[in-house]
Amino acid sequence: MAMALRRAGRRLNFLRLLTTSASGSDLSPSEKKPMNLFSAINNALHIALDTDPRAYVFGEDVSFGGVFRCTSGLVDTFGKERVFNTPLCEQGIVGFGIGLAAMGNRAIAEIQFADYIYPAFDQIVNEAAKFRYRSGNQFNCGGLTIRCPYGAVGHGGHYHSQSPEAFFCHVPGLKVVLPRGPEQAKGLLLACIRDPNPIVFFEPKWLYRLAVEEVPHEDYMLPLSQAEVIREGDDITLVGWGAQISVMEQACLDAEKDGVSCELIDLRTLIPWDKETVEASVRKTGRLLVSHEAPLTGGFGAEVCASIVERCFLRLEAPVTRVCGLDTPFPLVFEPFYMPTKNKILDAIKATVNY
Repeated sequence: MAMALRRAGRRLNFLRLLTTSASGSDLSPSEKKPMNLFSAINNALHIALDTDPRAYVFGEDVSFGGVFRCTSGLVDTFGKERVFNTPLCEQGIVGFGIGLAAMGNRAIAEIQFADYIYPAFDQIVNEAAKFRYRSGNQFNCGGLTIRCPYGAVGHGGHYHSQSPEAFFCHVPGLKVVLPRGPEQAKGLLLACIRDPNPIVFFEPKWLYRLAVEEVPHEDYMLPLSQAEVIREGDDITLVGWGAQISVMEQACLDAEKDGVSCELIDLRTLIPWDKETVEASVRKTGRLLVSHEAPLTGGFGAEVCASIVERCFLRLEAPVTRVCGLDTPFPLVFEPFYMPTKNKILDAIKATVNY
């Protein structure tokens, strides 16, 4: 009964999202097309299935497009044998994906919301992550990619708004990737699908329809475990990932009006993360601020701060700063108070620079 209720609630709360669908394009490979984030994900999945006959997409409701429409049209093009629904069982979805990948296939599993990845935690942590190690590299499930919509959505409450990325960053054998927008999402997802390691790919559902960019129509991949310096600056280094990057960019623009030069870095991959890029930036600026939606305690921002303090202690001109979600369940009515907003980040920038 409890399982049925949570599934029903999930669909009712997000029924209004079942609108636009993504479709293919007749653009030439060199052209770019305006895409929002869910369309870029759809385009990446289409390419992955088209270029590799061993690739399969499966999960709850994916055959009709899923609640966010990211898999729309795929079953019409590639058939029910390669794009198919699964039972409402996250443990079963990931367990099936492990077996499929272990046989040399590309298993692209969708967890409908990252909040419901926890029933599959044992399969991800104790099976997928350890598969290669326990066999001495004689066999692996490196073709497994687990897609998860994560983070705030504006009305999700504590069952549809969580950011659980830090749980998986503690596990050797996994990679954890979070794109910030459509162009990044397509290139990073294709890189994940083709990477020889099991990967958890978190998609910022807040941006599925809000973020629109010119995305190359061609097949391309972006490097994993390589951070990107989005803005260069001299006074403070800001580090984030996923949906939080757009919030931090707005704070950087406002800080510049007050004469503060901010360097903004998108980690993109959390495990293994690009320490060298962040270290080089902090050695230049002498200050570090990390921001993410997940709760403060035990969030991946703590790992970034600890590592940089170890590497750059004598170059720091102020304590490292974290602007994160609160150590509470994700609230519905009080979401604006929970979120690490532009103004919270801006206040932290000023306090750190003026320390």
